[in-house]
Amino acid sequence: MVMEASRDSYPREFGAFLRADGDLIYEIAILPGTIQGDHHTLFFMYMKPIDFSLVGTIHSHPSGVPLPSEADLSMFSNTGPVHIIVAYPFGPENFLAYNRKGEKIDLKVI
Repeated sequence: MVMEASRDSYPREFGAFLRADGDLIYEIAILPGTIQGDHHTLFFMYMKPIDFSLVGTIHSHPSGVPLPSEADLSMFSNTGPVHIIVAYPFGPENFLAYNRKGEKIDLKVI
């Protein structure tokens, strides 16, 4: 679903929050008012619900490079332990996952 949303948003970024139950990420949550730009996604954090099942973020990089920017790293440090960047051309292998420090983590897709 995220890859399709990223293709649909291309050449702008797509962004959402991740919802999990234990270690299983099962849903995305799109915040109202999110702005998708050519090189950024802006989340209005005051629109984020008080919901402890939100464990991080997912967003696309239309550039094709799934490495976090300085802005991404800043957001990671404040929005949960799991962050995923999906990259153009948005295939099943075009993503990397990171922890809140911006270090790569393993993420199994089931």
